[in-house]
Amino acid sequence: MWETLTASQDLARLHSLVAILARYGFGDLARRLGLAQTLARAGKVLPLAHLEELVALPPHVRVRCALEEMGPTFVKLGQVLATRVDLFPPQWIAEFSRLQNAVPPVPFEAIRSEMSAALGQVPEAAFAWLDPSPLAAASIAQVHRARLPDGREVVVKVRRPDIRPLIEADLRLLQYAASKIEAKFPDMRRYHPVGMVRQFHASLQGELDLAAECRHAERIAANLSGDERLVVPAVHWLCTSERMNVQDFVDGIAVADLAALDAARLDRARVARTGAQIVLKMMLDDGFFHADPHPGNVFVLRDGRIALIDFGMVGRLSPARRAEVVSLLFGLVERAPERVTEVLLDWTGRADVDEAQLAIDIDAFIDRYHGVPLGQLDLAAMLLEVVSLLRSHRLALPSDLALLIKVCLTLEGMGRSLDPKFDMALQARPFLRRAMTARFRPRRVVRRGVQSLADTVEVLATLPQDLRRALRAMRTGGARLHIGMDELRDFGSQMAHSANRLAGSMVIAALIVGSSIAMTVEGGPTLFGLPLFGLVGFAGASLAGIWLLLSIFRSGGGR
Repeated sequence: MWETLTASQDLARLHSLVAILARYGFGDLARRLGLAQTLARAGKVLPLAHLEELVALPPHVRVRCALEEMGPTFVKLGQVLATRVDLFPPQWIAEFSRLQNAVPPVPFEAIRSEMSAALGQVPEAAFAWLDPSPLAAASIAQVHRARLPDGREVVVKVRRPDIRPLIEADLRLLQYAASKIEAKFPDMRRYHPVGMVRQFHASLQGELDLAAECRHAERIAANLSGDERLVVPAVHWLCTSERMNVQDFVDGIAVADLAALDAARLDRARVARTGAQIVLKMMLDDGFFHADPHPGNVFVLRDGRIALIDFGMVGRLSPARRAEVVSLLFGLVERAPERVTEVLLDWTGRADVDEAQLAIDIDAFIDRYHGVPLGQLDLAAMLLEVVSLLRSHRLALPSDLALLIKVCLTLEGMGRSLDPKFDMALQARPFLRRAMTARFRPRRVVRRGVQSLADTVEVLATLPQDLRRALRAMRTGGARLHIGMDELRDFGSQMAHSANRLAGSMVIAALIVGSSIAMTVEGGPTLFGLPLFGLVGFAGASLAGIWLLLSIFRSGGGR
C-alpha cells in the first residue's frame, strides 16, 4: 500500500476517509481493502450519535451521503457515476444525481489572493468593478461577477485555494483502492475499476485547469459557428490562466425557470427543439459535446437563442465510435440481432459472455421496437432498456458511450419539462439519417477498404520479422513471463509479521528462563535482597511482553 501513499497528508486524509466509511456502515469494505489498522484507529474516535439512524438508511442513500461528506473529489466521482446508467439501477443513478457542487463560499480575501496570483497584479487593476459576493460557489471553483475597463460585463471563475493538493491526494487513494478492488473482488474486474479511476483522474485534472474549460468552449463555438441559435460566452484570454478564467456574462433565463420563460413570451416548444438539435449536432456530427447540459448550465436569451455555460466536462466520440453507433441503429432497423450483439460485445470487451442468450434477449428487444416509425419511438425508454439488458448480462459500456446515453436522457427530460409533447427521437432523425447515408457513400466505402487493405499488407509485411524476434527471445532466454499476485504478496507480508512476533515471543521466553536461572545463583549484586541480573531480566521480559500484546491488539489480532 505505502508505495503509492508517500505523502504524510495522504495518511491523514486516509484516516479521515476511513472514519467516514465506518460511520456510514462501510467499515467492512475498508477492512477488505487492507485498512484494518486505520479502521481500528478511526473507530476509537468515531462519534456514536446518530450511528443507528445512518446505518438504517438504504445503501444508495448512505453511499451518496458518504461521498458528499468526503469532499469535492468524491462529489465529482459521484457525478461521474451518475452517468453510468449501464452499471447502476435507476434508484442509484437518481441518488448520485442529487450530488451537488454547491458548497459554502470561500471568504473573498482568500479568493482575492488567488486572483492576484493568477493575474500578477491586484484584481482592481484588471477590473473596473468586482463583486465580492459570489455568484456561485462550487466544489472546485467560485464565480464572481465583474466589469472590464471597457464596460463589458464578465464572470470570473477562480479555483479554490489549496484545492489541487487535496484532490491529488484523493486521486492517489482512489488509485490504491481500485487496484485492491480488482485484486480482492474478482467479480468487479469486468468493470475495470483501475481504468475507470484512470479516466476519472484525467477528467478531474482537466477540470482543475480552468483554461482548458475555455478551450473546450471555443472549440464548440467554432464547430457551431454557422448556427446563430447558439451563444457561447466569449473568453478573455488576457485574464485567463490555469487557476482562473474570465468569460462574458450571460444575461438570460435559466431553462428550468418555466414561469420566467412564459413571462418573456418565449416559445418553450421551440426552445426544447433548438436545444436538442444543438447538442445532437455536437454529438453525432462533430463528436465533441457539452457533457453536462443540466438546467443550471443552459440559458435562454430574450431573443430565443440558447446559451451554454460551464464546459468543464466534455464528451468525445471518435469517428469509429460514431460509426459503431450507426451500425447499432442499422442492426435495430434491419432486424439483425447478430449485428447488434457484435457491436455490444465490441463495446464491452468481454469474452466470457453467454452470446446465445444475449442474442435471444436482443432479438426480443428488437421485436418490441422493429417497425416503429422513428418519430414515434420513445428514445429514453429504448436507451434505458438497452442499459438494463447490459446490466442483466453484467456488461459495462465504455465511458464515452455511457456519457452519450446520459446526455441523451438528460436532454429528453429537459425537453419534456419544457414541452410535454417533445420527441427526442424526432429531433434525432435527420442526424441519424445523415450519418447512416454518409457511412455508405461510395467514396467513404472505398476509403475504408483501401485503409483496411493497407493495414493488412503492413501486418503481413512485418509478420516474419515479429516471428523471428519472438523465436530468438525464446532461444536465448529473453522471453519472460510476469505474474502479479497481490494476494500472495499480502499473504507474505502477514507471514513476515507473524514470524517477527514468534521470534519476539521466543526471545521473551528465553529472557524469562534465563532470569529464573539467574535468580537461583548465589553471589553477585542484589536489589531488595534479590539477584540484580534476574530482576533486570524479568523487567525486560515484562516490557517486551506488554509491547508485543499492544502491537497484536493494534493490528486487530486481539479480536
